[in-house]
Formats: sequence, C-alpha cells, structure tokens
Amino acid sequence: MNTSQSYLQQQLPSKRSHSFRLLGLIVGILLLVVCSLISLTLGAADISPDVVWRALFAFDGSTNHLIITTVRLPRVLIASAVGAALAVAGSLMQGLTRNALADPGILGISAGAALAVVVSTFFWGSLSVQSYTWIAFAGGTIAAIVVYTLGSVGRNGMTPLKLILAGAVLSYLMSALTTGILILSQRTLDEIRFWLAGSVAGRDLDSLVQVLPYIVVGLIIAFSLSKQITALTLGEDVAKGLGLQIGWVKAIAAVAVVLLAGSAVSLAGPIGFIGLVVPHIVRFWVGVDYRWLLPYAAIWGAMLLSLADLAARLVIKPQELPVGIMTALVGAPFFIYLARRKIKS
Repeated sequence: MNTSQSYLQQQLPSKRSHSFRLLGLIVGILLLVVCSLISLTLGAADISPDVVWRALFAFDGSTNHLIITTVRLPRVLIASAVGAALAVAGSLMQGLTRNALADPGILGISAGAALAVVVSTFFWGSLSVQSYTWIAFAGGTIAAIVVYTLGSVGRNGMTPLKLILAGAVLSYLMSALTTGILILSQRTLDEIRFWLAGSVAGRDLDSLVQVLPYIVVGLIIAFSLSKQITALTLGEDVAKGLGLQIGWVKAIAAVAVVLLAGSAVSLAGPIGFIGLVVPHIVRFWVGVDYRWLLPYAAIWGAMLLSLADLAARLVIKPQELPVGIMTALVGAPFFIYLARRKIKS
C-alpha cells in the first residue's frame, strides 16, 4: 500500500468491519425485496400474496393479475429506480461540496429540470419520455452551472453557505416561472400537474426502459468515483496531496449527478428530500467511505421512496396522494433539524 492510500485509510472511520457492512448491504437488499412485495399487495384493492406470486410467475390474464403486472409492478420498479438515483445523486453532491444540506432539489437541479419540462410542454404539448429525459437533463445542467457560478462569486470562492443560498434563490425563481406558465396555460396544467407534485403513478415499464440506461450509466460513474469522493470529503488540500485531479473529479461527478437527477425528474417529477435524508441515514452505518455509502444509499433510497409511495396510496384510500407530498412531510422537518445544527456549530 502506497503512502497516499495509507493516509486515506487512516482517515476513514473503522468502527464497522468489512463483514458487518457487507451483512448490512445484504439485509438492505432483503428489506427492499420485502417492501416491494408488500407494495404489490396493498393499494386501492388489497391482493393476497399468493395471487401476487401467481401474477408474477403464472399469469392468467385475470383482473388482479393485470393490476399487478401493468400497474403495481411498474410502479414499484420505477419508485425503486428513482429513489436509488436521487439518493446517490444527493450523496455525490454532499461529498463534492462537503455540505450536509446539499441535495438535487435544494440546489436547484430538480427545479431546473422541472421548468424545462414545463416549458417544453407549454410550447409543444405532451412528448415522449425519451424527449422529456433529454429536456430534463438540459434544464438540470443549466441550473447546476448557474448555481455553482453564483456560489463561487466573491472573495472566498465557493462556500457551502453561498451554494445553498444560490440554490434556494434559483429554485424559488424557477418555481415562480413554472407557476406563471401553468397559470397562463390551462392545457399545460392539466397535462402535468400530477407529475409536478412528484408521482410514480401512471407510468409503464416502457417509460422505465427508456430512462434506465441513463440511470445505470450515472450509477456506474458514481461508483467508479467512490474513492475519489471519499478523498474529497477530507478536504481539497488533503485530496491534492493525495494526487487527486480535483477539477476532473468534480466535472465527472457533476455529469453523474445530472444523469441521475435528470432521469429521476423525467420519470417521476421533482421529488424532494430523498437525496438529502438518505445519505445521512446510511452515513450512520458506514461513515464517510463512499465505496460503501453509495451502494447503501442506492438501496435505502429505493426502499424509502417505495415506502413513501405505499403510504401515499394508503393514507386517503381509495384515493391517493402524490409521493412528493409524502417525502416532503418527512424531509422538511429533517432539513430544518440539519439547518439548525449547522447554524449552532
């Protein structure tokens, strides 16, 4: 082991052994499977587990089997994919900025992607998921560039506080523009209002298949940068001393964030707080080692959004709420807690 690797290893917390973390990863996967199965059984019409099993492995075309395969299964898979993408994107942003409050929604990326989708719908009507994906990418990229530029203005360069303020201001501005467009166009509002609140309802497997390659590429990039992001969390001076090319790492990681956040927004709308809450939950178990934090975040992000979607279906059954409302009910108090803790420290 060379000197750089030795120094990095010394700085990482060693409270959890490799085997313990691996066990936690396996348990997380099993819990995700259990949550998915529960989500398949519960809803406006409760369906027994044995019927769910037959629908998946012995499909006979009955009503319950159609509900499982064409409505609930796509919904569960999309919630899992979106939750994983948002959680990993949030983890990357917190590592890059060394800011506990960083999140695709808070830093304006989700708002930029949503505004781009609304503008395109206003001018061209409903488009394909593939088109929405590229439009969301473009909007998220522009928003990220503007936020990082504004957060870097001044004598001290980019700081966590300036980044959060720039993201909040830009998010409010883009949300106001989005609202203005929807007020002017009833047609656009009718086509997109449920999506804007954040929802995985009404999507099919074709929508997921179109977006899944971008999510997979974003996850591969993120996982391949895990060691570099871990070094960045120790501080840029330490990272430079370890020979890290910080500019390239940040640029490539930013591409991963835009891919993940843009894909999630194109599929389910601007769902907030998953990228903020999940990294803090998993960091309790794995510390700041991103080789473990990112896989944990993907699993727990998928699980949390699946559970939030299940709650959204059951809380006012037989009607349902957009899943974005459920994540906000949990995420907003958590954000306030983190902000207060940061101010006190």
